[in-house]
Amino acid sequence: MVVGVLNLTIPQIPRFSPSPLRKQSRTPFVSIKASSESSNSQTSTKEEENPASVPSSSSTATAFAPPPNFKAPEPKRFAVRPDKTWEIAGASLALFFRFGTGIFVSGYSASIVSENEIPPGQYSLELGGSKVKETSKTGPRPEKPIELYEFEGCPFCRKVREIVAVLDIDVLFYPCPKNGPNFRPKVAEMGGKQQFPYMVDPNTGVAMYESDEIIKYLVEKYGDGSVPFMLSLGILTTLTAGFAMIGRMGRGNSYTPSRMPPKPLEIWSYEGSPFCKIVREVLVELELPHIQRSCARGSPKRQILYERVGHFQVPYLEDPNTGVQMFESAEIVEYLKATYAQ
Repeated sequence: MVVGVLNLTIPQIPRFSPSPLRKQSRTPFVSIKASSESSNSQTSTKEEENPASVPSSSSTATAFAPPPNFKAPEPKRFAVRPDKTWEIAGASLALFFRFGTGIFVSGYSASIVSENEIPPGQYSLELGGSKVKETSKTGPRPEKPIELYEFEGCPFCRKVREIVAVLDIDVLFYPCPKNGPNFRPKVAEMGGKQQFPYMVDPNTGVAMYESDEIIKYLVEKYGDGSVPFMLSLGILTTLTAGFAMIGRMGRGNSYTPSRMPPKPLEIWSYEGSPFCKIVREVLVELELPHIQRSCARGSPKRQILYERVGHFQVPYLEDPNTGVQMFESAEIVEYLKATYAQ
């Protein structure tokens, strides 16, 4: 089941401009209307329009299909494919340097209870013969996904991705890898400079640079107003965010030529997961716009995914361009490269 529903109008010269804050170009552009549906208020139920003006890197006639003989893999809980062991280990170093920031939703608490205290059909983490009951406290939900222009290898961007996980908000990511032809130039056009991260909130019309300012804005608008300790330490926060990337240095930074899909991909993930990180690196390198359904520990959206597919595990990819829905990070990476890399 695909969450995103988009109507695409494509003229002869596609142009892409997600920001509602600038005057519309007189040249042709792609107009995208996106809506999201969910069983609760965690995801958007209203339409958003993102007119844009960056040329697409693919032909408008391009059709996308899964790779030949493609079959979605069966999910394997906590399993690491042998050839990905060192990649997952390197991605896991971030947990040490950032003390787990981005793993838990704000107000997270957990308690071990007996199996019969968790109703059938409700998601919970199993621990021996018991289960873990998890709760959190989320603030107001944005009706439309926050838009972020950023790239994986930037420590300032990582700080913002961490608060996204803490606040449990959904984000429409526009990847801006070095030499990326689409969204990196667009940021300079919208805000006047190529600096990252750059945030646009279509719910309020606010747009801004500066990671610390973005964090403050998000916690005031969609949280309880308080910045988590590990995101409030100034230069120390930035330094540790940089150290967190040592194990994956150079990944998720540079553009790999790709075919631009007409619809954003959707990924259920969160910043603290090393399995999600290696998938996000490829999404950024291929410059693939994607909606992240944020689901750190304590997120109510874990129950949503559990009800939809009978299982919870991240990352989980939904590709509305091909109809593919799949678990397993290593296989998702291979699928993305086979489908979108030129």
